[in-house]
Amino acid sequence: MAALQIHQEELAGRITLRLEGTLDWRTAVHLRHSLEALGSREVLLDFTHLREFKDTAVVVLTKDLPAHHKVQFRGLARHHERMFRYFGVSTGSSPRAYYTPEEVLA
Repeated sequence: MAALQIHQEELAGRITLRLEGTLDWRTAVHLRHSLEALGSREVLLDFTHLREFKDTAVVVLTKDLPAHHKVQFRGLARHHERMFRYFGVSTGSSPRAYYTPEEVLA
């Protein structure tokens, strides 16, 4: 069974949820409940320690996220940054070009 550990840290009024393990749709529901319990507080989701991040988790996490929470992201791969943007959630990073300059020149 997939497992997700959520380590909560508070520093200077901001909550950091450091995620470890596997994030799929089931564990994303658990993470979603954790976010809802924090209310409107500023939250940083740290994905850098995830072993696996399934695309289905993005669907669960983005449902009504922009309207209810002030969430920042750390440690997202390019693919997941795009997935969040597809669902209307800004990850705070500027969109990158699909091709690198080296690929364009080739």
